[in-house]
Amino acid sequence: MSIAIKRIYDAVDDSADSDDGYRVLVDRLWPRGISKVKAGLDLWLKEAGPSTELRKWFGHDPERFEEFRARYVQELDDNPAVGDLLDICRTHDVVTLLYGAKDPEHNQAVVLRDYLNAALGQTEGE
Repeated sequence: MSIAIKRIYDAVDDSADSDDGYRVLVDRLWPRGISKVKAGLDLWLKEAGPSTELRKWFGHDPERFEEFRARYVQELDDNPAVGDLLDICRTHDVVTLLYGAKDPEHNQAVVLRDYLNAALGQTEGE
């Protein structure tokens, strides 16, 4: 079982990449300019994204990322959507978490992937 992350703007075409497995959008807001048909999603789990307050505070500022990570993990600890994602991860060989942020290293999907891997007892790349 593996969890991948991909920017939705890089992952949209007429059909989802077969290597993506089960595709889950983990943003609270629908990405601008992406049609629901072209997105090729299996699920939009907006509840898995950071709270509106946390998202606005972070503002995708890399200097705030470590604090964002800590705050988001606290939110995830109490988030029922995590259970849904863990069930999905347990029943699919590959799960791809899709996000809209421009920065591939400083976004909620990175934190969420690491959180899910830890909960499943895996390390990154397993």
